Amino acid sequence: MASFKGVKLWGLSLAAGMSLLAACAPAAAPAPSGGAAAPAAGGDTIKVGILHSLSGTMAISETSVRDAELLAIEEINAKGGVLGKKIQPVIEDGASDWPTFAEKSKKLLQQDKVAVVFGCWTSASRKAVLPVFESLKGLLFYPVQYEGLEKSPNIFYTGATTNQQIVPAVEYLLQQGKKKMFLLGSDYVFPRTANKIIKLQLDAQGGALAGEEYTPLGHTDYTTVVAKIRAANPDVVFNTLNGDSNVAFFKELKAAGITSDKMQTMSVSIAEDETRGVGPENLVGHLVAWNYYQTTDTPENKKFVAAYKAKYGEKRVTDDPIEAAYDGVYIWAKAVEKAGSTDVDKVRVAAKGLQFQAPEGLVTVNGDNQHISKTVRIGKIRADGLIDEIWSTPKPVEPDPYLETYSWAKSLKP
Repeated sequence: MASFKGVKLWGLSLAAGMSLLAACAPAAAPAPSGGAAAPAAGGDTIKVGILHSLSGTMAISETSVRDAELLAIEEINAKGGVLGKKIQPVIEDGASDWPTFAEKSKKLLQQDKVAVVFGCWTSASRKAVLPVFESLKGLLFYPVQYEGLEKSPNIFYTGATTNQQIVPAVEYLLQQGKKKMFLLGSDYVFPRTANKIIKLQLDAQGGALAGEEYTPLGHTDYTTVVAKIRAANPDVVFNTLNGDSNVAFFKELKAAGITSDKMQTMSVSIAEDETRGVGPENLVGHLVAWNYYQTTDTPENKKFVAAYKAKYGEKRVTDDPIEAAYDGVYIWAKAVEKAGSTDVDKVRVAAKGLQFQAPEGLVTVNGDNQHISKTVRIGKIRADGLIDEIWSTPKPVEPDPYLETYSWAKSLKP
């Protein structure tokens, strides 16, 4: 097993914030013998945990991710389950609160003794649970794009890392002549780290910073922020807001007369599901960067979209984190079958190089960093809320969470 680099948080305010999370989180219960929670794989079922925000500001995004995981479990069970056993989901609500995520992850591993957890969305929630999974030797499948600069032997990352979303999105904008960028994000680890990377990239590739603003998760008054954006007059706003703050921001942007034909935005946390909440009339023509859209043209995606709508309703949409969450359940199940066991160490070894024909296309698990290869896709939001792909990489991009292949990112190395 390759050695894993430690997690590093960037910025004193982030470090202080995570220290506060640790201080607020309940103390860990004593670990079972050997420090690991023994998975409940006896009898006719295998318990798995599902841990997402089903309430609070992040419920706008995470509820549908839970639904995708339940769909994958239902499909796998209909085909006979895993190792001849049915998968039994145990669902917990992280409630958009990072200490709650840590508490619920301990409960799932120690009390429910689940074999794996599919969960989290924000990087703050992932970083809150990471020490729990490492100390209790549990396994987390994390389905959302994130800021990179992390790998853990106890996490599989099925969403994009930085070189599979943010870096190519900036490169695309620069190639389109949009060099003057205003950075707007929620005030936590993902946007701040992403923007640290973007500023290095702009310096190296001839871009310019027009401004930088952060607002708390759940923030709803963007009058002042939009006024600052108007005054800065950027070519593009690079948006890393998360959750329902996007509703308030884009409504205020449109109310101020700033539409996509006058000032472009590039978002990396708005997909089809968030577009439903924000309102496509507020987003039409704006850009996003992901690895999958509901409109992605593969045979597997046609089946996936049809199955998702059949289960949850024709008005529901699929999107990148939904698809990545769905993929994660299948990848775990394939690794378990290959390993012949739900043991975390055996599953980790079995997953190395494992391939899955996902709705987004063929993905491969990187055995060193436990991320997956992904095609990068730039999209434009349509009036009906779906997204048209307007640019993509010719093949899947290998994950590089520490940006080791970029000379301008050397200062990021731990």
